[in-house]
Amino acid sequence: MEKIFNNTQVAFSLKSDTELDRAYFLFKMIANQPLVRIGTAVTNFALKAHLPVEGLIRATVFDHFCGGVNEVDCLSVVDKMYTKGVSSVLDYSVEGKEQEDQFDAALEMTLKTIEFAKEHQAIPFAVFKPTGFGRFELYEKLGEKQTLTDIEQAEWNRVVERFDLVCKDAHSKNVALLIDGEESWMQDAADELVTEMMRKYNKEKAIVFNTLQMYRWDRLDYLKKLHQQAKNEGFLIGMKLVRGAYMEKEIVRANEKGYPSPICASKQATDENYDAAVLYMIEHLDAMSLFAGTHNESSTYTLMELMQQKGIKTSAHGVWFGQLYGMSDNISYNLADHGYNVAKYLPFGPVKDVMPYLIRRAEENTSVAGQTSRELEMIKAERNRRKEK
Repeated sequence: MEKIFNNTQVAFSLKSDTELDRAYFLFKMIANQPLVRIGTAVTNFALKAHLPVEGLIRATVFDHFCGGVNEVDCLSVVDKMYTKGVSSVLDYSVEGKEQEDQFDAALEMTLKTIEFAKEHQAIPFAVFKPTGFGRFELYEKLGEKQTLTDIEQAEWNRVVERFDLVCKDAHSKNVALLIDGEESWMQDAADELVTEMMRKYNKEKAIVFNTLQMYRWDRLDYLKKLHQQAKNEGFLIGMKLVRGAYMEKEIVRANEKGYPSPICASKQATDENYDAAVLYMIEHLDAMSLFAGTHNESSTYTLMELMQQKGIKTSAHGVWFGQLYGMSDNISYNLADHGYNVAKYLPFGPVKDVMPYLIRRAEENTSVAGQTSRELEMIKAERNRRKEK
């Protein structure tokens, strides 16, 4: 398999010299753990104290990792990326809401992005988080098989209604819908609900996609059982595979509560688990559609090789590669340049509401071994290439 991810000219073809310099500065900052901690604390304080920092945040970290403050704002980024064959997934990245009116607002925004996706070829998916539509504690209680009070049951019925409304709308507009994965102790209830939506709306093709976080050692078995269920009940599976985003939280909680950690024993075990799930899905593409969300070059090459071995076209409808906006451009743009289906998650929302997302991104980058140094290595190589021209 030809190694294509070192082509920085393709990777950064959309970035001006100024944007490249900003990316270099940002990843230099993110590489410094104490700086990330201090920056996070200062930013949170400044936002809470209503200090005029939004402009600064917008011009630096926000514009690098986000598409805009609303969906219309994102369009210029969407169109620009699509000139290079990279599609977008508009992700309303407002987190940690707890009120019914906020859940309804997230529902309206998701419906709006589905409508947007229907109108724009460059936006093949819509997306939402389960906790965008209902309280975390409610999923947790259901996952633990606790009985809900009458009030909680009415609240849960509204969560189910929101899911159904969005999935039905996506189905009628023929827009694939990604549903993100979250913490393991709320995920069981979300999984059951998403499976119900697949059963209902994935009859002819995969419209509804669940997410498997493959740093969990139980997820491959879950996928195999779901496959059996789908065969028995006559529906198709849509699945986004990621490594996962809540590892530290998961380990801390398992230790506190005294249950075995749901996380794989090592990074290598996670990588193997991820690749095994990719292989399983590729072998059953007749019944499944895969969205491989990964910044890992090795896993990406593995999937490319599997497609080649099995004679699956690069543009095959049932296989998508996904990365986050502002990261791993060397993977996204080089894949697209070779004809693969690629979509970038493009977060958007008001600057202060998107800050928890951005802070998580920065913290993740400091903790993922090699991710930041790889980004810096690529940016440096491209800056040198341009200087030598």
